[in-house]
Amino acid sequence: MKAPKDGTPPAVTVGGAAAVDGGTGAAGTGAGSAPPRRGARERLTPPSWLALMFLLPALLLLGFLVVYPIVYSVIRGFFDASGDSFVAFDNYAGVFQGHDNLVAVRNTAVWVVVAPSVVTIVGLVFAVLTERIRWATAFKLVVFMPMAISFLASGVIFRLVYQQDPDKGIANAAMVAVHDMFSTDRTYPGAGPRTAGDQPVREDGGAVLAARPVSAGQTAVLPLVKVKPEYLPESAKPAAAPPRAGSGEITGVVWFDFTRGGGGTLNQPNQGESGLPGVRVEAVRGGEVVATATTRPDGTFTLGDVGSGQVTVRLPQSNFTEAYRGAEWLGGTLITPAIIGSYLWVWAGFAMVLIAAGLAAIPRDALEAARVDGATEWQVFRRVTIPLLAPVLMVVLVTLTINVLKVFDLVYIIGGGDPNASVLALEMWTESFGGGNDQGAGSAIAVLLFLLVLPAMLFNIRRMQQERK
Repeated sequence: MKAPKDGTPPAVTVGGAAAVDGGTGAAGTGAGSAPPRRGARERLTPPSWLALMFLLPALLLLGFLVVYPIVYSVIRGFFDASGDSFVAFDNYAGVFQGHDNLVAVRNTAVWVVVAPSVVTIVGLVFAVLTERIRWATAFKLVVFMPMAISFLASGVIFRLVYQQDPDKGIANAAMVAVHDMFSTDRTYPGAGPRTAGDQPVREDGGAVLAARPVSAGQTAVLPLVKVKPEYLPESAKPAAAPPRAGSGEITGVVWFDFTRGGGGTLNQPNQGESGLPGVRVEAVRGGEVVATATTRPDGTFTLGDVGSGQVTVRLPQSNFTEAYRGAEWLGGTLITPAIIGSYLWVWAGFAMVLIAAGLAAIPRDALEAARVDGATEWQVFRRVTIPLLAPVLMVVLVTLTINVLKVFDLVYIIGGGDPNASVLALEMWTESFGGGNDQGAGSAIAVLLFLLVLPAMLFNIRRMQQERK
């Protein structure tokens, strides 16, 4: 069929009706015609009973492992230790009664206030640093590595770190090393004078005094015994005779008056006897110290400007006290801060990774615009970076708060059962299974912890819903 000469599309006959192919006004779409009917849409949503069948195993497991223990703990908290007598809210009131319980409540409050804040701040500092150093990946790996260690192993590690003996505990070893760098005084615990016969020195209230007063221009000899070999420093030299005293001076010597193998003259420095360096020496007149000195490696000393009149040469008690051995990390005062320090070591990597992800998402244009406007780096950090990071920081802070309320492993291992380190989670275990044998009181503490954690959990859920919207 030929097309018309005017260029219009050819007409096609379909069932006795003319239709224009490709035209805008189709003749075949008359008023009485209707589009072909489509088949019914296939139902894609499964029926409710089928969805419940698939969810039923998970629901049963969730109910058995979560819902049932929560409900049972709430009910058990209203009964006594035997579970036979209903005691109403006595177990809940008992959480805030008794010394050990109050210490646990106080420590839990300290944990909640201090630990999440410190970990978040340190994580923020680490995250900012990793943006400015070339070996950021290695740094992140090192900081995050403790998260790969179990809390039990971390507790054992820090139990060793906090050992009181500097020969075992690395924390005290470092403190003693730093102390010895800046302190020249030595201590000789257990040392003292001989007590038999007429001796040139005597003991008085823990201090050692010359038996006879001396005046300027004279010398004093102060022999000591019972000096333990381990307290003799490597710098000690053989004891020497006191040097000649100058005008207004008193000289003397402090030494270990013991000759190996016997022999020698008592109360006089002999060959083979060691001087005692670093001993503090005082000249006392009328109860006041008028001059001080420190013994040299050979034990000699010089007290200058003692003035006129006689003085008593004294070795104060501090020379014979125990040497500096570092801090008592696991004592009643420092045990909670020490455990929080171990918690920081474990969780700083977690906070750093989340905050670093938030920093990477901050638009660089905002930071550059602030710098162009003349803001310093501190102003950019405080007024631009921190506000844009606020949602991430809040998530980290709330997550750590939830975790802190449940902290148990580190406190149990490092604290070693010390009630000064106890927290509510540890007290719950102690009351229920650790010797208390009172599951009613333990259940009450568990419910209290659940109520404390619940607001933080709801806050996180609400925040995630808002971000999803």
